[in-house]
Amino acid sequence: MNVALPETIRLGRDICGDLTQAERREWWLANGRGAYAAGTVAGTLTRRYHGLLIAPLVPPLGRCLVVAKADATLTDGACEWPLFSNRWSGGIVDPRGNVHIESFLLDGRMPVWRYVMGDVRLEMRVWMEPGADTTYVAYRLDPGAAMSGRSLKLRVRLMTNARDHHGNTRAEDYHPDIALENELGEAAHGLVVRHAGGASAYALRFKAHGGRLSPDNTWYENFDLSIERERGLPAQDRHLCVGQADFELTPGEWFGIVASLEEDASPYLEEAMRRFHAREAGLIAEARLRVPEMIEPPPWIQQLILAADSFVFARPLPEVADGESVIAGYPWFGDWGRDTMIALPGLTLATGRCDDARRILQTFARFVDRGMLPNVFPAQGETPAYNTADAALWYFEAWRAYLAVIDDRPALKRVFPVLQDIVAWHVKGTRFGIGVDPQDGLLRAGEPGVQLTWMDAKVGDWVVTPRIGKPVEINALWFNALNIMAELCARLGKSAGDYQAMARKAGEGFRRFIDPGTGALYDVIDGPQGHDASVRPNQIFAVSLAYSPLERATQRAVVGQCGRELMCSYGLRSLAPGHPDYRAQYLGDARERDAAYHQGTAWAWLLGHYALAEYRVTGDAHAAQARLEPIRDHLFDAGLGTVSEIFDGAPPHHPRGAPSQAWSVACVLQAWRQLERAKHDTRTGEKHAVPAPLAGAPAS
Repeated sequence: MNVALPETIRLGRDICGDLTQAERREWWLANGRGAYAAGTVAGTLTRRYHGLLIAPLVPPLGRCLVVAKADATLTDGACEWPLFSNRWSGGIVDPRGNVHIESFLLDGRMPVWRYVMGDVRLEMRVWMEPGADTTYVAYRLDPGAAMSGRSLKLRVRLMTNARDHHGNTRAEDYHPDIALENELGEAAHGLVVRHAGGASAYALRFKAHGGRLSPDNTWYENFDLSIERERGLPAQDRHLCVGQADFELTPGEWFGIVASLEEDASPYLEEAMRRFHAREAGLIAEARLRVPEMIEPPPWIQQLILAADSFVFARPLPEVADGESVIAGYPWFGDWGRDTMIALPGLTLATGRCDDARRILQTFARFVDRGMLPNVFPAQGETPAYNTADAALWYFEAWRAYLAVIDDRPALKRVFPVLQDIVAWHVKGTRFGIGVDPQDGLLRAGEPGVQLTWMDAKVGDWVVTPRIGKPVEINALWFNALNIMAELCARLGKSAGDYQAMARKAGEGFRRFIDPGTGALYDVIDGPQGHDASVRPNQIFAVSLAYSPLERATQRAVVGQCGRELMCSYGLRSLAPGHPDYRAQYLGDARERDAAYHQGTAWAWLLGHYALAEYRVTGDAHAAQARLEPIRDHLFDAGLGTVSEIFDGAPPHHPRGAPSQAWSVACVLQAWRQLERAKHDTRTGEKHAVPAPLAGAPAS
């Protein structure tokens, strides 16, 4: 199948040449095993996380900045044109190479810059080798360039580091050995940088395809990181220039550098570029082949299919050699239990990657303990943290979604005892006061000083949204999980009576959430101060999940209240503007930002759930799917081709937080796919439940 990669994201000189606009737009790449690369369209470093190679020197996610920059300057002997920009302390920007950018685009996920200097046109591309800690930076003069007797040369300054990607550089901790390698044949010339840094030691190899490398050992001080300053964090950095690559350019030929922690990284740029493009095309082709709704998706959905791949990564375990997990977001998140289960259907099932879905589900099964999934997946040798009331409940929903796509009886039989154990622990009670109240069949959760729901901001000992009692979404998920268990029992020929009885009792108890004043739902009942009538988006799951405990009138009231008071273009606000604790913007230092995180900030992952809930009460799949369309425009802002974590609650809803978030991408993809199926059903007269029932099972 011939697949053309989407070029959805294309920016012109009006944006690229404007430093403010070019800096707020970032490109992000990942290699499928925890490493990433990122930067601004302008070429400046505005985050501590920007760099050409950030790799897990301490697996699986002990990531360090290894290659910071490759600053290129083009010269014809008489004139010089910098192809990069740098911010320095004191507000200085020098040089301003972004003024030479005529256009920027994503070729799939590959960032491409096109520079114009008079009659000279030059293209630059950056990409990572899938499955390897290797980054390529390639340059090519326009094939039709008229050289007019000129000799055009390119010099590229190579800057490295060895700090934790969350940290600050200490020059005294980084004094690598820098040496030329033997000539690597006619194709490339090499430089090796050896850092003896204990657990973060590395041997970094640079290769110059079509050029030569010369060593250096010069610190460049006082890089200014404007976004870190905005976040109230240290905003200066320094990097070590370890060498320079020099090229004499020929029109139409690719020249460039390879930066790699692998011993055998190929220096051949065009072959590496073809491998990258082939994998991108394969992801699109797999989605088209395996997911009927993705046969002819619009370009922005194709872009999200590629974006989804950036979050799935290999996480081998001693007992699960092919283990996989999900990075919750770039740049600062690792893999989280809740985020992984919420994102799994969109990242894998909506993109035709059932094998990845199964491997992720089976990887997490190994860590179920006392009926709970870890909140934060453990680093090597560490103990998992289980401070989450909902990760295990989302695990049921992830299995339901998987089994709705593929009738995998062997996998179901293996996991069924684990699912039984989760329910049993919730009935008798587990950590943090999580357990069933025998009076109403609902789950209670919470202890002072512990954050257990997805609204989990904590500053020191201050839990911003404690939500102790019976949170509404926890009980919507509990009702959903019990019904899923009943259906799984039926599929395996087991008695479902106990689960059906518990589901009925929980459903009857759920009526206690109905606020008689609005007809919508309380956010928490039976809390320390009684019922909490704060208008939050958590009630939407009682409508959007596969099994809803609500009658149609209450479903309408929930969707109506969320639409009126919480809806904005890119998601749902976490608190209604009329509440005294509402924060309109997500700004300031860590304490100020955490105070706003779930107190008005809008979350993109909720948009898909709102769209599904709206369809459930209106039956209008076209209108519900149209709720997702503002995300198409957002792909041109912030993290290009991907979806931000959060947005200001107040217009114009500036993107904030992580610029590339797994569940933001996933929930849009999953909702779009399910609503596309609903539109097809409307045209053909077929009938599928949205969300879909288990494969081979009757629709509910």
